[in-house]
Amino acid sequence: MKTPPRHRSGYRAGRFLPTLATAAFLMVPAAAAQAHDALETTDPANGSVVGTVPAKIGLTFSHTPIAIGSVVRVQDATGTDQADGSVAILDNHVSQAVKAGAPEGDYTVVWRVVSSDGHPIDGTFTFTAGAANTAAPATPSSSPGPAPADTSGAVPAGLITAGTVSLVLVIAFVALSVIIKRRLRGP
Repeated sequence: MKTPPRHRSGYRAGRFLPTLATAAFLMVPAAAAQAHDALETTDPANGSVVGTVPAKIGLTFSHTPIAIGSVVRVQDATGTDQADGSVAILDNHVSQAVKAGAPEGDYTVVWRVVSSDGHPIDGTFTFTAGAANTAAPATPSSSPGPAPADTSGAVPAGLITAGTVSLVLVIAFVALSVIIKRRLRGP
């Protein structure tokens, strides 16, 4: 009994699998080296002594922060927040008004903004209004905190990457399933 020749369509599809996989991986965007925005200057400067309590606090960043959930607290020596109103962002400058009649003394400014890359950054700095205090000033810090819920409508980069990887895996699974099905079908 003569056996009929086997179809080579599974072989042909298998030859194109590496090409398909390569094309799928090329669709995955290369993750750009993204650095969070950095605090460049503060007004008043960290550790400075100013004659009177300033009318507003200013922070200048390396890029324009996103106006989502920005907070600047101006805490006096008792921990009372002397901030007045909401945070204002103009280009890469963030400002916070200070209540009129705020007491002289040591102040700690606690700030949190959303970096232009979508990640929250925060930090603190100190200044003294009126008589100088002999205590050493705290150094400014800028460390990423826990990510807040994104309400901007922008899709986070991690979600895009996860979706792309999932798509590649689905394409590879479908292609492999077709090859296996054709080989199992036989002549």
